[in-house]
Amino acid sequence: MQAISKTIRGIAVVCVLSVCSCAAHKQITAVTTPAVNTDLNNFKFTVEEAPEWSALFKRTSGWFGADGIFAIPQNGADQPAGKGLVTLLFSDTMIGEIEKDSLKPGYVMIHNSVAEMNRAAPNQNNINFYWDKKSTGEAESIFIPNTPKSEKEDYYWLGDGFVNRDLNNNTYLFGYRIEDIKPTGTYGFTFEHVGTSIIRIPKGSKPPFKEQRQLDFPFFAIDETTKTPTAFGSGIFVNTTWANEKDADGYVYVYGTRGAGKNLVAARVLPKDFETFDAWRFWDGSGWSADMNKLADITDHMSNELSVSRLADGRYALFFQVDGVGTTVGLRLGSSPVGPFGPIIKVFDSKGALVDKKFFTYNAKAHPALSKPGELLVTYNVNSFDFFNDIKVYPNLYRPRFIRIRY
Repeated sequence: MQAISKTIRGIAVVCVLSVCSCAAHKQITAVTTPAVNTDLNNFKFTVEEAPEWSALFKRTSGWFGADGIFAIPQNGADQPAGKGLVTLLFSDTMIGEIEKDSLKPGYVMIHNSVAEMNRAAPNQNNINFYWDKKSTGEAESIFIPNTPKSEKEDYYWLGDGFVNRDLNNNTYLFGYRIEDIKPTGTYGFTFEHVGTSIIRIPKGSKPPFKEQRQLDFPFFAIDETTKTPTAFGSGIFVNTTWANEKDADGYVYVYGTRGAGKNLVAARVLPKDFETFDAWRFWDGSGWSADMNKLADITDHMSNELSVSRLADGRYALFFQVDGVGTTVGLRLGSSPVGPFGPIIKVFDSKGALVDKKFFTYNAKAHPALSKPGELLVTYNVNSFDFFNDIKVYPNLYRPRFIRIRY
C-alpha cells in the first residue's frame, strides 16, 4: 500500500493506493480531509448593530473620538477571543472634555493614540486610552516620525499590526507618513501619504512606548499616472500555528491598496524575517516574486483599511468599505489569502450614521480578536467634510461604529 499526499488549491488530499495481486482488481481509494466551502458567491449571515461596542467609544472626557481602529491581541492570536489583552490602534484622535453634549474649549486633535482592553467584554472598566504629552502638558501623538526619510512636519496615521512570537514577542505595526497639502481631489482632502514605516515596540513596553524603534519601509511607490500610492499595511493576516490558524502555512500576509480603483495587493514574509526586507515576496498573480514591480491586482473597490480572516468553513473573508468612502460595508469571499475573491456581497448599509448631510462613513474591517465563535464584529468610521465645525455641534460623531455579523 502506498500513500501519496499533495495539495490542490490549498486543500490537502491524501490518496491511498491499494494494490492486490490481480491486475484486474487494482483500485484507488481517495480519502480526503473535510471539504472546505468553495462557494465564493454566497454567504449566509445575519447582521445587526452592536450598540454595546459602539457605546464603549462614546466618551466625554480625555479621549473622545478617533478613526482607524485596529485590534492587536497581545498573545499574538486572534482566536479564541475572550482571553487576554488587546491593543487598539487609532489615527487622528480628539482629546478634550464634553459637558452636557457641548464641547468645551481647549480640545485638541493629535494624529494617533492607543487603547488597551481585556477582550472579555465591552465594559468601560475594561478599557484604558493612552496618548503622549508635551513638556507643556498638552496632548501629543504617541508615534512621531523619526526615520531617515521623515520630514519635520510629517506625522503618522496607523495601519494594522501584530505581535510577532518569532521575534521576541515584539509588536510590529505600520505607520503611514502623512504630509499636509492644499485641498485636492474629489473630496478636497488636505493630506498626502508620502511614505510608510514599520514601528517596533519591544515586549513589555507600555504606552506611550518610549522604547519604540522605527524603520523606513522600502516597499512604497507613487504611480506617476494616477498619483496614488502603493501602500502596504491596510490589513494583516497572521497565518501561523501560534496564531491558532487552521492549515497555517507559517507566513504573515500584509495587504495594501493602489490605484484609482482601490485595488488590493499583497506581500508575505515569514514572521522571523519581518525586518529582513530582502525576504519579502509579492503576489504577482500566479506566485510570489521578489520584485515589487511584478505586483498583481487581486481585486478592486477596496478601502484604505480592511481585514482578511479565515472562516470556520475554510473560506477567507475580506471586509472593507466599498470604494473607501461610502455607505456600503462589503465582503468578498476568497479561496486563499490571496484569492481568487468573489463578487462584492453587501453586508450592511451605514447610512443610518449619517445624521448630517456632510457626514460620511469609511474604512470598514472585521476584528476576529474581539469576536465570539460564529460571529464577526465589524467596524466602520464616521467623519464629516466640515469636521471642525461639526465636531462642535456633534462632539461624539467621530468614533468607530460596530456591527455584528453572525454566520
